[in-house]
Amino acid sequence: MSFRIWLFVASVSALLAVAAAAYGAHALPSLNLLPNAVKSYDTAQNLHMVHSLALFGIAVTFAATETRRSAWASLLLHVAAAAFLVGILLFSGGIYQQVLNSAQSLRSLVPVGGVSFMVGWAALALSAFGFRSAVQD
Repeated sequence: MSFRIWLFVASVSALLAVAAAAYGAHALPSLNLLPNAVKSYDTAQNLHMVHSLALFGIAVTFAATETRRSAWASLLLHVAAAAFLVGILLFSGGIYQQVLNSAQSLRSLVPVGGVSFMVGWAALALSAFGFRSAVQD
């Protein structure tokens, strides 16, 4: 069941990343933004898509390891997915908001989103030790 939830979240997130890329390509040039703002937006969009794909990978991992995953690995996979989602919202979302609204209100949350990405990758790495081989020795 977990794979369906994370597959849905990954798909919606990737859809929004593509929409952000399209907006960036077509609307940002008309806003006459500073080059650093455009670069920040591009970084946010790229990390948004990368972590959407990471969420997809977690969904696939849930589906592929249903009977070969420890409770610890399941917990770590959920932590990784949640951390990626929080990272997307705080890091990418914060930069989108900052660039598009010239507002600094979420600026302090952007680094928290970056740390969340790192927590997600660490949790995903540690989850690797909670899987049993498909082939029994």
